[in-house]
Amino acid sequence: MKTLNDAKKVLKNEADAIRAAASKLGQGFVKAVNLMDNCKGKVVVTGVGKSGIVGRKISATLSSGGIPSYFMHAGEALLGDIGMLDKKDVVLALSYSGETEEILDLLPWFKRRGLKVISMTGQPGSKLARKSDAFIFAGVEREVDPLGMVPTASSTLMLALGDALAVCLMKKRDFGRKDFAMVHPKGIIGKRLLMKVEDIMRKGKNNPIVRDNKTVHDALLVMTGTRVGATSVINSKGKLAGFFTDGDLRRKLQKDGKLLNRKIKNVMTKNPKTITGSMMAVEALRLMKSRNFDNVPVVDGSGRPVGIVDERDLMSEGFYE
Repeated sequence: MKTLNDAKKVLKNEADAIRAAASKLGQGFVKAVNLMDNCKGKVVVTGVGKSGIVGRKISATLSSGGIPSYFMHAGEALLGDIGMLDKKDVVLALSYSGETEEILDLLPWFKRRGLKVISMTGQPGSKLARKSDAFIFAGVEREVDPLGMVPTASSTLMLALGDALAVCLMKKRDFGRKDFAMVHPKGIIGKRLLMKVEDIMRKGKNNPIVRDNKTVHDALLVMTGTRVGATSVINSKGKLAGFFTDGDLRRKLQKDGKLLNRKIKNVMTKNPKTITGSMMAVEALRLMKSRNFDNVPVVDGSGRPVGIVDERDLMSEGFYE
């Protein structure tokens, strides 16, 4: 019980620190957002120690929100890493004390290059805060560890302030779902926003199709050969006439021992539900879930079956509902 109480106290105290900081946000934060928004280059986040670790996450969050950014370790900067900087960049320097030697050593170089510097520190009177173009206060009343010395509440607050910067910039730039997908093309969220049925459907020789004058046995061979539990049925003009699934096969076999010799056009599902290649894959999944489909045929503008979507393929791509 004591452990749980200690943990709850940590979370409460850190939450209190963030709430207190929210009430103290001022024009320095607004100026920082404007500097980043007007930046023609990248937002370069720098720091060392725990602040450096927090800085890496802030930089990653900015990039995820469409604000080009990278992290530069302040301790490595004067050993060559400053070569990455461009005069169009804006620097976000993190240091709780505001007196971190590695960062202070960089300030003259930043100024000579004409770079704007935003500082995030818990000490408004520090050298870093005073020599910055914009200052964001990140002070906490006390760290939450037993000694009151380990960066805990302060590092959490810096993370939260970094999130606030990213979110404000995203809103100023009208960063939307499609923008997010463009910078996360391989992630699950990106797939949900970008992937269309035509990107995932089985087509060509992997798309099971059988003529309506063939038998159920013929259809079964096509389904087995393509390893899909369904087949599209076409008429003499090549247009979709029906759909037949392995579920149909099991149900009808129980009532008709001669089913395999029947014409597929007599036992298929006529006028089946179809989708198009331009439909979003996530919408196809929702349709299949709502209709309890395992497969659904994909047709073109002329009603020809150009593909088939199998629920397993959607799931393998990370689509779940």
